[in-house]
Amino acid sequence: MAAVDYQALGAAVEALTHGETDTVALMATVACEVHHADDRFNWTGFYRVVAPRLLKIGPYQGGHGCLVIPFERGVCGACARTGEVQLVPDVDAFPGHIACASSTRSELVLPVRTGAGELLGVFDIDSDLPAAFTEGDAAELQALLDKVFAEAGA
Repeated sequence: MAAVDYQALGAAVEALTHGETDTVALMATVACEVHHADDRFNWTGFYRVVAPRLLKIGPYQGGHGCLVIPFERGVCGACARTGEVQLVPDVDAFPGHIACASSTRSELVLPVRTGAGELLGVFDIDSDLPAAFTEGDAAELQALLDKVFAEAGA
């Protein structure tokens, strides 16, 4: 399994999103580009903050996702609630994990913020492989998200 070329991914996302300010358009483009960057990524997408302590599915790639996730439930909820990256090597060992797809074995969820620091939602990547994600993946993807959504003035 080859590692993601994050420099090339970042350049592609920058070229595709430069000047775009619509949050949904940005989310759709990022989800598509990241999803196709690595075979480990079986489900890649956003959950948007739509009400206090409530996430709803946004643009994604892959099979069906959960439509609604409260901040109090699952890996996505934990990320939204704490504002911290959730790197989960074994979803079955995560208390309160929501199994949107029974094939998912590991998960990486990152907070998505505006340039002013307001939480827009979370970016969720699921893998059918155990321990599929690294701290390096988390750092690179967080930097990409921060750049896209801060620069857009989202």
